[in-house]
Amino acid sequence: MLERVTSAPALDPRRWTILAICCLSLFVVGIDTTAVNVALPSIRGDLGASVAQLQWVVDAYTLVLASLLLLAGSSADRLGRARVFRWGLALFTLGSLLCSLAPDAPTLIAARALQAIGGSMLNPVAMSIVRNTFTDARERAQAIGIWGSTMGVSMALGPVLGGLLVESVDWRAIFWVNIPVGIAAIVLTARYVPESRAARARRVDPLGQALVIVFLGSLTYAIIEAPSHGWGSGESVGLFAFALVTLALLIGWELRRRDPLIEVRFFRSAPFAGATAIAIAAFSALGGFLFLNTLYLQETRGLSPLEAGLWTLPMAALTVVASPISGRLVGRLGTRPSLVVGGAAMALSGLLLTNLSPTTSLAHLFAAYVLFGLGFGALNPPITDTAVSGMPADQAGVAAAVASTSRQIGMSLGVAVVGAVAVPAGALAGAGGGQIGAVGWWIVAGCGAIVLVLGLLTTTTWAHATATRTARALSHTQPGGAA
Repeated sequence: MLERVTSAPALDPRRWTILAICCLSLFVVGIDTTAVNVALPSIRGDLGASVAQLQWVVDAYTLVLASLLLLAGSSADRLGRARVFRWGLALFTLGSLLCSLAPDAPTLIAARALQAIGGSMLNPVAMSIVRNTFTDARERAQAIGIWGSTMGVSMALGPVLGGLLVESVDWRAIFWVNIPVGIAAIVLTARYVPESRAARARRVDPLGQALVIVFLGSLTYAIIEAPSHGWGSGESVGLFAFALVTLALLIGWELRRRDPLIEVRFFRSAPFAGATAIAIAAFSALGGFLFLNTLYLQETRGLSPLEAGLWTLPMAALTVVASPISGRLVGRLGTRPSLVVGGAAMALSGLLLTNLSPTTSLAHLFAAYVLFGLGFGALNPPITDTAVSGMPADQAGVAAAVASTSRQIGMSLGVAVVGAVAVPAGALAGAGGGQIGAVGWWIVAGCGAIVLVLGLLTTTTWAHATATRTARALSHTQPGGAA
């Protein structure tokens, strides 16, 4: 009797090179996302930007990125992942060039939006490439772990490298460095990354995509512009109402889609819904922290961009150390310890920073920075794991994409909310510098507390049961409607 032998899929000998190329693109995007914060005072001085314009320099990028992540992932499945990845690198590189040449704040904001269109094609598409390249389950887990750590490390190091570039060259140098790296990544992708497509690509959802953009754009615009219009003014109330109506229309439309842009039924799973909220809260805290801390160190303390970047080294160092440790803990103990430690550390960091003054001791600041780095580093690994917990295998990629989108939404809202309620218009002129941030730091602390509570709630037996029921429903039924 002959024994049937099933051969394992051949391992691509280029797989670690492909991972390095994908991580290189992610590292540049992560650096760019946070390095710009250190340059904000220099941009204000050079281009005469207002507080609202500084917020849009950050949010134009994160908002467009959040709006297009899901579309980019599905488009890559249909058109080819390597092809869309190269397009993303080209647009990101072109956007970086235009940012470096911007003569005024509106042009810089528009160029940042173009950068984000390219950036949206990099994160989810590169993840698909990595998942498709690593056929061995053990190696795939290692590759995804390296991938996740790259994002956390790059975002943490952004302020340090940004400060070095602003101090030694100019704020435009933050964008200059992206150009040769982007060109090199395009060449390497063409040389080493094989083309791949999904066996069945999801159908395009143009109306859903438009509603996502309108909802996020109107909500962010309402928050940023509310201080000038007045929070209770007709313009502000109307914009917030418009955003809510758009959200309701989006949910109603997506429930009818056979291939929805956002699978609303995912939110019946408490771990998934919690992971989405945790991602928004954690990255809102990060966005608010970076925005406020940059203004505090440079406007209130009078530090140079390089000094401000170096002062954040404790945060970066703890993020680098905590992220891989947290990843291993998630594998051994589940997500609860990392979520609880991360939320508690971020909340305590925010509380320590609520009483800042121009003479706050260095030890006090460093303690707060260490706690924030510990908290942020601990949270990155369990967010995606919690989002996909219990999901069917063929839905895990979509669930992870929603988690990535939630991170960017959080960054946008953090900058918008903190900038709107915590930075008085006169603060950037110098006289009010000591008043920057008190309310904002309470918001950061509150975001940490939300993460802590959700981390406890979404890891209970009840929560896991909702994930099991949701996975069963998704495995045996199709979305209603034929839209």
